[in-house]
Amino acid sequence: MLGFEDSGKLLKLLHGGEETAMEAIVSDFNSEFPRSLHLYACSSLALLLEDPKDKLLTPTQRLVAFAIIRQAYASQPPSSNPFISMLVNAAGDEEAEKYERTFILQLLGTSSVTNSCELLKQSAADYIKKFDLSSHSFPPQEQLWQQYCSKIPPELFKCLFKDNSVKNVMPDPDVPQGCDSNSPEFDLHPGVKPKIGSGVREESIAGSLSCLSLEGLGPQWIRPFPPRLPVLNGELVWLNPDSNHELLWDYGMCAGTSRGAAVRDLIAKALKGPLAPAQQEQVLVELANDPKLVYHCGLTPRKLPDLVENNPIIAVEVLIKFVNSPEIPEYFTVLVSMDMSLHSMEVVNRLTTTVELPTEFIHMYITNCISSCQSIKDRYMQNRLGRLVCVFLQSLIRNKIINVHDIFIEVQAFCIEFSRIREAAGLFRLLKTLE
Repeated sequence: MLGFEDSGKLLKLLHGGEETAMEAIVSDFNSEFPRSLHLYACSSLALLLEDPKDKLLTPTQRLVAFAIIRQAYASQPPSSNPFISMLVNAAGDEEAEKYERTFILQLLGTSSVTNSCELLKQSAADYIKKFDLSSHSFPPQEQLWQQYCSKIPPELFKCLFKDNSVKNVMPDPDVPQGCDSNSPEFDLHPGVKPKIGSGVREESIAGSLSCLSLEGLGPQWIRPFPPRLPVLNGELVWLNPDSNHELLWDYGMCAGTSRGAAVRDLIAKALKGPLAPAQQEQVLVELANDPKLVYHCGLTPRKLPDLVENNPIIAVEVLIKFVNSPEIPEYFTVLVSMDMSLHSMEVVNRLTTTVELPTEFIHMYITNCISSCQSIKDRYMQNRLGRLVCVFLQSLIRNKIINVHDIFIEVQAFCIEFSRIREAAGLFRLLKTLE
């Protein structure tokens, strides 16, 4: 929206249509208004051109306004002009003056009589005087829309608020229908009754432009506040200072954390070496009293192998507390992947008799044990670990932890390979009794 001073400058340019060439007026417009104000200035001109009774602008002023609106965006394609739809509608308006429609068509470049440069070298008054209707034709409005507006998305022409708004420019009911626009008997300043003999028409139009916008007088979309719903018994009630609510205090807040700190310190020591029996018992008792301490003891899956090797009993208790947590698959993966040892088999064996382990985990651990025995080069260590694996497998089979038919072929091959070991022969006989 332009200020009162800028509106006065714009009206002064429109007055030049009587004598000054429109090319010079457009040049003065570019000098007076920077590019950042072109949209606001052209919006004001479009507002004045909307007057259905032609009371706001004279014929020459209307031509100058159309020329400014077109030439302000002459460096861009016609479809990029934000006022192209207004120009096309004016050119196709059958009730408008013929010279005005022809002038707009020539500005748009649809007429072959004269180009835009020659057209703007004359004044608006001279153009009207020299106008010859016989040398011009008027294409239908549909053709103009197809030529200039086909590339513009249709949704740009539709707006819920604009379609339901009241036009900015309305005929004044206090002014007689046949009153001349140049007569000093009315004043168009908004909110002021016509002043007989005032003669300040330009000042009134400038005041209108500074108070109105192109969007129109849109409706006020006022909606009442929604009513408050009744509060149910089981529903949360907001605490307000003026409400009498019984305050509940959580006495567990800021409580001492020394017990948790003690367990963390003992777990940290358990990762580095075996704990003393009293220390081991303290950890087990604390975890039994508060199972949630296991989530704050500092044990991560990466540290589990150290705890298994140094303190397998504590490792078993920690994994039992972890069994229902989302992180337990990570701990099982580390346990399966670690090097086979007496302590790791002890941990797995205790877990199988305490909690229900995934079948895939048990099968993967058995496969890891067998492959570990086969990869050892030292015969003494191989026989020692082979005995441990055989005892471990017999315990799983007798306790019905695994279904021997799922791993029958693999275990049988292991027994044949280690047939020199007495425990392997006993495992083989156990397999034969289960066939």
